[in-house]
Amino acid sequence: MKVEPHDPATAKIFAARISVEQVEEGFALAPKFDAEGLIPCITINADTGEVLMLGFMNSEALEKTITTGEAHYWSRSRRCMWRKGATSGLVQRVVEMRIDDDQDALLLRVRIGGSGASCHVGYRSCFYRSVALGGVSDTPARLSFIEKRKIFEPKQVYGDAPNPTQL
Repeated sequence: MKVEPHDPATAKIFAARISVEQVEEGFALAPKFDAEGLIPCITINADTGEVLMLGFMNSEALEKTITTGEAHYWSRSRRCMWRKGATSGLVQRVVEMRIDDDQDALLLRVRIGGSGASCHVGYRSCFYRSVALGGVSDTPARLSFIEKRKIFEPKQVYGDAPNPTQL
């Protein structure tokens, strides 16, 4: 079941995908959304290069990001579009948007308002833990915290808003 509220073919800013040459070497944006109507988007800090998050966009979120210059995503858990920072004030202002060779993945370079944090858990990056590598074990792999402190306390920023993380 597609999640996008409108058909990407109706978005005038997207070109039809006509040929490999056009997609790989052309000048028109012709994104390829997956079977769910989504395209993955890696978001990095424009000043430091730090990876902040991996999100997904549907055609409407991509179009809004391009036209407003602020990052919009599709929440797979909430099943709705959201503008990053609408609740927290941690708006991601897009400095540059890139698309990969076959136009099925995006990269955003952003600057963040407020405290500079990007993660709803309160850390600067959503990638605040690392996974221990090596060895085979019959227990779950261990995580360690790369970021030692939170930039903000989520309860103070979000109040009683539901946590978007789904089990």
